[in-house]
Amino acid sequence: MRHMNQGRKLGRTSAHRTALFRNMATSLFRHERIETTDCKAKELRRFAEQLITLAKRGDLHARRQAYADIRDQEILAKLFGDIAVRFKARPGGYTRVTKSRIRKGDNAPISIIELVGNEVSLNASTTSAD
Repeated sequence: MRHMNQGRKLGRTSAHRTALFRNMATSLFRHERIETTDCKAKELRRFAEQLITLAKRGDLHARRQAYADIRDQEILAKLFGDIAVRFKARPGGYTRVTKSRIRKGDNAPISIIELVGNEVSLNASTTSAD
């Protein structure tokens, strides 16, 4: 029985999986939108939303806990500054996973994971280019 065993293993060891999600979360906070496989995006959502909740707390202990996962000072400052302020009034659901396409090489479903509220800047940039 699988009691208390949650999450996908993704064919990796636990250390590799942890490193994968740390790197993907750093990229997500840097670019605010990344493209990855569907399973990785759904697991990254859990990891990233916990970090955003820590950033909303904003105290020193939360910053040190987030620094254990996000080792880039620039991204950590963006997380605790810009991103935490943007989601201060939101009780959860900070990310959106949208199915995008099927990868040609191995037929893997590809999804886009982005921070909610990022679509306003994307739509504004596409309308100004037309």
